[in-house]
Amino acid sequence: MRTIAAAAKSWRKRWVRLDVFAGVLPPSAERKLPNYRTYSLSQSELVLCLAVSALVLFSVGMLFYNHAFMSLVLSLAALWTPPIRKEQLAAKRRDKLKLQFKQALYALSTALGAGKSVESAFRECIPDLRLLYSDDRTMIICELDIINRRVELGEPLEAAIRDFGERSGIPDIVQFAEVFSTCKRTGGDLVEVMRRTAQMIGEKLEIEQDIAVLLAQKRFEARAIGIVPFGIVAFLAWGSHDYMEPLYSGGGRLVMTAALFLLGLCLLLIRKLMHFRA
Repeated sequence: MRTIAAAAKSWRKRWVRLDVFAGVLPPSAERKLPNYRTYSLSQSELVLCLAVSALVLFSVGMLFYNHAFMSLVLSLAALWTPPIRKEQLAAKRRDKLKLQFKQALYALSTALGAGKSVESAFRECIPDLRLLYSDDRTMIICELDIINRRVELGEPLEAAIRDFGERSGIPDIVQFAEVFSTCKRTGGDLVEVMRRTAQMIGEKLEIEQDIAVLLAQKRFEARAIGIVPFGIVAFLAWGSHDYMEPLYSGGGRLVMTAALFLLGLCLLLIRKLMHFRA
């Protein structure tokens, strides 16, 4: 009997992991539950990222060295840009999922307020979300569909929500999963919990947007500070070629290398100072 139960449990986990996305995610999606903490670049995204990065670095190399071979060597640094791009796209996707999760909480609290059970509320909120998001491949719709299917297979609802929170990498969803599990076990007021959670997330998003507005001007100034030195070098190189000629040969290239290295450090420092995550 234990062997049969273990085999059934293994089959159920494998079915959820491999088949739960049938009709939910596009055929190109990986056959596993998505992890929003990371982002996998598609082949086209990877090629575009490498091409743009290599072109920019090659242009910078020609600007500072006026030498095709050294510019090609500098353009090899584009191989380190995909992880940065992955981080940017993963953060952007998590921000979008956070907004969608807020709308899902409003729909869930409405369904619970109408007298629906918790499991029924998770099923009933999907049609409401489809009124806001016409694409069935919207992340929150896919995740709610996954949760409902896992519940239909006998998995506890709080376990499915907890797994969603762990995969999302969003503290708000993780905290909601913990509060939901506690309320489910102790018989707390789930309607009030969801309403307060949605309100708190909304207030937090408003504060983040206010901070983003305040930082927008500083970020523009930071980008200008990063671009202006390259513009000055380009102006001197094209407008006063004789003036820049000593820097393109002999020891001048060492001076240009040191200047380029310092500019790179400044850009990294500016990016770190302007990088704000709530």
